[in-house]
Amino acid sequence: MVPRSNCEPWSARAYGLLRFWTPLERKMIGVLRPYLMRAPGYVLLTTRGRRSGLPREVLLPCARIGDSVVVLSTYGRRSNWIRNLLAEPEVQVTCNGRPVRGRAEVVDDPARKRDLVTAEPFFLAVPYVILYGVLWTLLRPVAAAIVRRWVARRPVVVIHPIDEPRAAPDC
Repeated sequence: MVPRSNCEPWSARAYGLLRFWTPLERKMIGVLRPYLMRAPGYVLLTTRGRRSGLPREVLLPCARIGDSVVVLSTYGRRSNWIRNLLAEPEVQVTCNGRPVRGRAEVVDDPARKRDLVTAEPFFLAVPYVILYGVLWTLLRPVAAAIVRRWVARRPVVVIHPIDEPRAAPDC
């Protein structure tokens, strides 16, 4: 059991509600797999279960910084995928239909997290080109400030490719 503290994100306190969401998410991933494997701004992260040893998949928003893929944990260290990759940091990332093996690094240092999300703020991919353009130009400083505050209490995970030097998928 992960200890509770005053510094955990409020969403981590609602983590118990995930038991209702997880079966639905697994079905959704199964049905929509062809689309999700190519969805812009998202990755399908496959970890190995820390107790079962079975592959576990989760759909996460991502950003690409250099050769690495960066993902955030909404529920802090209570997320099963975070606990799984802490036990076994070798993961597989499927982005743009291409699976890539990688090694996950959990970043807890506030200064490094701030630098990561300032360099590449997380904008969920939106289907409207004009709105996306506004997010990336006019609202980028505001969005970066919001994301910096949001990740202050959450771990940021950087996944480094281990197959080839330039194997990181385009997210």
